[in-house]
Amino acid sequence: MPSLNLTTRDLASLKVDALVVGSVSSGNGAELAPGHDLPKAAAKHLAAVLTDLEAKAKPGEVVRVVAVPDVSATAVVVTGLGPADEVTADVLRSAAGAALRSVATKSSVAVALPADDEAALAAVADGAYAGCYSFDASTTRATGSKKPSAPAKGDGPKISVVSTQGSGKNLKAAVERAAVIGSARDLARDLVNTPPNLLTPQAFVDRVKAAVSASSGKVSVSVLDEKALAKGGFGGIVGVGQGSANPPRIVTMSYSPSGVRGSKGGSVALVGKGITFDSGGLCIKPAAGMLTMKSDMAGAAAVAATVLAAAELGGSVAVTGYLCLAENMPSGTAQRPGDVVTMRNGTTVEIIDTDAEGRMVLGDGICLASESKPDVIVDIATLTGAQMVALGSRVAGVMGNDDAFRTAVVDAGAAAGEDSWPMPLPRELRPGLDSTVADLAHKADRWGGMLTAGLFLQEFVADGIPWAHVDIAGPSFNEKGADGAIPKGGTGYGVATLVQLVEAHTA
Repeated sequence: MPSLNLTTRDLASLKVDALVVGSVSSGNGAELAPGHDLPKAAAKHLAAVLTDLEAKAKPGEVVRVVAVPDVSATAVVVTGLGPADEVTADVLRSAAGAALRSVATKSSVAVALPADDEAALAAVADGAYAGCYSFDASTTRATGSKKPSAPAKGDGPKISVVSTQGSGKNLKAAVERAAVIGSARDLARDLVNTPPNLLTPQAFVDRVKAAVSASSGKVSVSVLDEKALAKGGFGGIVGVGQGSANPPRIVTMSYSPSGVRGSKGGSVALVGKGITFDSGGLCIKPAAGMLTMKSDMAGAAAVAATVLAAAELGGSVAVTGYLCLAENMPSGTAQRPGDVVTMRNGTTVEIIDTDAEGRMVLGDGICLASESKPDVIVDIATLTGAQMVALGSRVAGVMGNDDAFRTAVVDAGAAAGEDSWPMPLPRELRPGLDSTVADLAHKADRWGGMLTAGLFLQEFVADGIPWAHVDIAGPSFNEKGADGAIPKGGTGYGVATLVQLVEAHTA
């Protein structure tokens, strides 16, 4: 994994493999972003190269120039920022990611983008770290060995984030925080990208245990296997997993700073959907619809990574993550449409469509989370195709039983550089979940599918607990090419949002 550090050294003296600076659009061309602090000869040379290459400084544009006069760096990488008056923290994050992706194999890189405040500097650091990600299928953490290991420290470039604001405590902490979140997000990306035959529910458990063992030691892990789930009345997740040779699990990961219960820190519960592969069950998906279904556990991956990051950052908020892991397969023992199951809280549910399995595992997870009476609950899941129809592939939908808390989740995403949008839970859609043979039907008709899924989940939240549901069906997986700080494949969406939310929480 890469490393991050803060530096205030003069750009010309930085002896690195690559020095990253920004460009902004100027007329029909590009010019170096203001405040670059490069020697005159270097700036003149780069300006001439940008003109000769007809650079436009568009976001995502990266130009690498070698033999730049009066700088010690082997090469200078110029990354596009777009119009100078539209350079935001999100633009800086994306530009840093694009630049670092082009030099991710180098040993040392310095990033000197126009970050005028702490938030901008943090975004540069975050994007730089994110841009270095690649999935290595040859490593033990990718191959699903019986003894999976954590990522080896020291892999990836040493990244120096150049600060024009000095090297104060808050700035150093911002860069260190970016490294913690970046490492956690890479874990989530690795989990999502792992082939489904190598990431069964039990293999997911093993990977989590390995990551916890390699961490700060502040996280405890407990696991409910298929026998404990059946005995405990977790009919939702047991039903989803009963068609697979790989039985379900619920993993509880807990970070509990000393004295936090009853103190100012408070507690946050996170519930993640972890369908390690979703065939659709007996209501089987079309073949093409299964190609990315290894990513149907992205919510659980984000939760696992968030708990580890929260512990590493050492905040005062207790965080408990519930990973609801199952494989949804067709077989002679698979759940049928029309079956009725009993959830953890005693609610009976009529199964309508076995391809709507995520809400069943989450329902049980939310029940379990409610039993500990946390201050708030957030569930995160690749839940509905309707989310992508409504909001596309980059924006998550956020629903909840408390408008203020729903807003807090959306605001956390905005601050973390992960877009989301508040969505309603209309009462007039609730009758669509009525059943004549059970307390609930687990799916309504096609209209408002994202919202009726949220209405279903709301039934399992204990009274008085603010709850939010984050549907990440779109932003969790990028089927197209890498873009800015977002790689192809698993994106790790949700980790930064949830960490931000935890840090902002007060009892």
